[in-house]
Amino acid sequence: MIVQSAPPGSPHFVITQVDHARFSGQFARAFGNRQFAAPQPRELMTYVTAHHDEGWAAVDAAPKHDPRTGLPYHLTQTPMPDLLRTGAGSPDFNQRRHPFCGLLSSMHTYGLYHGRYGLSDTIVINRIPPEYQADARRMLQGELERQASLKAQLRSNPETAEWASDAFLFRCYKLLQFFDMLALYFNTTHATQRSSVTLTHVPAGPDEDRDITITPVGDAYALSPFPFAESGMTFWCEGRYLSPRAEETDWGAVMRETPCQRETVKLIAH
Repeated sequence: MIVQSAPPGSPHFVITQVDHARFSGQFARAFGNRQFAAPQPRELMTYVTAHHDEGWAAVDAAPKHDPRTGLPYHLTQTPMPDLLRTGAGSPDFNQRRHPFCGLLSSMHTYGLYHGRYGLSDTIVINRIPPEYQADARRMLQGELERQASLKAQLRSNPETAEWASDAFLFRCYKLLQFFDMLALYFNTTHATQRSSVTLTHVPAGPDEDRDITITPVGDAYALSPFPFAESGMTFWCEGRYLSPRAEETDWGAVMRETPCQRETVKLIAH
């Protein structure tokens, strides 16, 4: 669950991880122009991006009350047993679609605990409380074994063998991280509190990465360089506006009873 920041006294836009992933998938579908090569394989990249957090579905269906905020637990504050439940769930789901989807989803899970394979300085595995270390390492070892198996499946088929190469996979992984981080930029922070940020290591082609800066400009967001098909494209994410409650709350019931609303963003070339 993602609990967006909000001005004092205002409700928070609360987004399930599945809806966050669907938002990310819109970026994957629109990515590509003369400066940036479109993701390949396009359909599978779009699918895994749009479903990269599918393992959260059960956790977000019954979100727990965070007494510190009076809202459901935000992503980074999720109780560790629930967080570990999501780790293998997303690769399990994506693997059923295609070995490539399962492999990239597994890399996403593993990377979250290991500094996104060097793209981030945050090493989550080192911050896990001692009582959960064994479970976390067992889950992550399972993902390494899954990755080895899925790579072997891809290599066994001449049509997909190239997709199992380290260089190709890491390029696809970096694209997934860009789509994820761009979605998180909007999902985690209220529009009035967003500032200019730079997302690094965005693949422009097989041998070139670019850094992309996002800057709020009026009612839009300017990206430089611009990686999508057309300037002025709009993207949307569903969520629910919720206010804090002092008492323990059945947030699953509240979420089911609260109508979804859309937050829309417009991206323009700088």
